[in-house]
Amino acid sequence: MEINIRHWIVSVMILGALLIGGCAQQDATSQPSTLSTEPPLTAQIPDAFSNLPRLEGKATVQMVINGKPVVIEVDGTNAPITAGNFVDLVQRQVYDGLMFHRVVREPEPFVVQGGDPQSKDPNFGRPLGTGGFIDPATGRERYIPLEITPEGAQSPVYGSPLQSARMSQTPVLKHQRGAVAMARSQAPNSASSQFYFALSDLEFLDGNYAVFGKVTEGMDVVDSIQEGDRIQSAQVVDGLENLRTNGPS
Repeated sequence: MEINIRHWIVSVMILGALLIGGCAQQDATSQPSTLSTEPPLTAQIPDAFSNLPRLEGKATVQMVINGKPVVIEVDGTNAPITAGNFVDLVQRQVYDGLMFHRVVREPEPFVVQGGDPQSKDPNFGRPLGTGGFIDPATGRERYIPLEITPEGAQSPVYGSPLQSARMSQTPVLKHQRGAVAMARSQAPNSASSQFYFALSDLEFLDGNYAVFGKVTEGMDVVDSIQEGDRIQSAQVVDGLENLRTNGPS
């Protein structure tokens, strides 16, 4: 019973961290509302997201954190839009200088979260965790859809967690230790630039948040990250040719 209670407390903590620490609240006129009925589950990319960057295949990103490299394999095969968004932001140098504003290790290791562009300003006075990437081509925050590929499926599904009332499947990309995934608000299609590293296996998040890669080197560096540490640099070191961009972005 003690173990079950502790796991429940931990689950609430991490879900709260990811939800509260996701992107800014969306414009209700253009984004799905968490108060409305569940968005339709579809294997087609929603029209509102058709011009987003995509990664067709894999890429490798190297981040330098506290002077040490962390290598991330980005999986565009199973998460083409989520991976494409991340690689595009790395290529734009959006992550350079950003802070890890949330680190949850107690009572057990969970996540290290960063990617809020507001954290680049050391004098930013409000709580971090609500910012996302403002696309200079539109002047608006770029949102990406919740994108998860179930095991056995030929393409991702969009707009709804797999652990919904209508579907319960296991995703290809799971929250195993070292997984890299997108933070978001309660609205499924609200991820932007914030991401997190999984510090342990987090099966209860599988199908609810979009994993798009994994740490292949430097997990010891991730384990040592403290709140307030910054990404000194991030660059695509392999697979940039797999990035596809459409539209004005």
